Formats: sequence, structure tokens, C-alpha cells
Amino acid sequence: MPRSDRDDRRPRIVTFLAAVKAAGFAMTLLFRGLVSVRRLVPLPGSLTAAADRANAAVTYGFMIGDVLCSAPLLLAAAVGLWRLRSWAWLAAQIVSALWICSMTVILLRDAYTRLSPGGVLFLPFAVVSIWAIPRLWQCRAMFGVDARPART
Repeated sequence: MPRSDRDDRRPRIVTFLAAVKAAGFAMTLLFRGLVSVRRLVPLPGSLTAAADRANAAVTYGFMIGDVLCSAPLLLAAAVGLWRLRSWAWLAAQIVSALWICSMTVILLRDAYTRLSPGGVLFLPFAVVSIWAIPRLWQCRAMFGVDARPART
């Protein structure tokens, strides 16, 4: 298969991060779809204990946020990083911050309850995100992102 000029310019780190974002997109939709269709987590209103209702509500809240916010950003980041688009650089940075924030909440919750399947499944994505944010910042010029303030 012939390589394009863009393939030659794309650093391995960007190729790796595009693949990670694509995997994150697929895993998010698969996991959230499975939880939803199989009702692996009961609806909060069907539970009697306040702690159980709260735990279920957090799970459903993250599910909605993942489907409406994280998944589209992951897809945009994966496709756009592959094509070296400036908007993809921004999407990748945003979704990396979302992974870190989400996993902080999930892991803290899990520390007081039990380790959740989502916590285990998505932890590697958060770890890669912690590593990726500064690496993407280092190669921002490749995406046309300028760190200098605009002159007015």
C-alpha cells in the first residue's frame, strides 16, 4: 500500500495517539452500549438504599456524558490526528482532560465501594492521557497551533 506524504510527516506518537483515541471511541460505545442494553446497572429509581441509587446515578451520568461528549470528541481526535488537523489536536487535548477527570471521580468512588469494570477498562486510557497532553503540546506546531498570544 503506497504511503502518502502526510504519512511520512506524521510522527509515530501522533499515529499511536490516533489509534488510542479510535480504540477509546470503540471501547466507550461498546461498554456503554453493553451496560445500557443488558441493564448491568439497575436504574437509580429502582434501588432503595441511597448509596446504591447514588452509585447507579453516577454510572448513568457518566454514560450520558460519554455518549454525548467523549465519544464524538474521541472520534474527531482519532480521525483528525491521523490527518494532522488542528481541530483534532484540540479535540485530543480536551478528551484527554476528560479521561483524567472522569477516571479521578471513578477511581475515588471505587476506592470507597469496589473496583468497577469501567474503572479497570478505562484506566489505561487515562494513563495514556496523562502522558499524551504534554507530548501533544510539544508537537503543536505540526497542527498549526501557535503558543504565542495574538497581537491586538
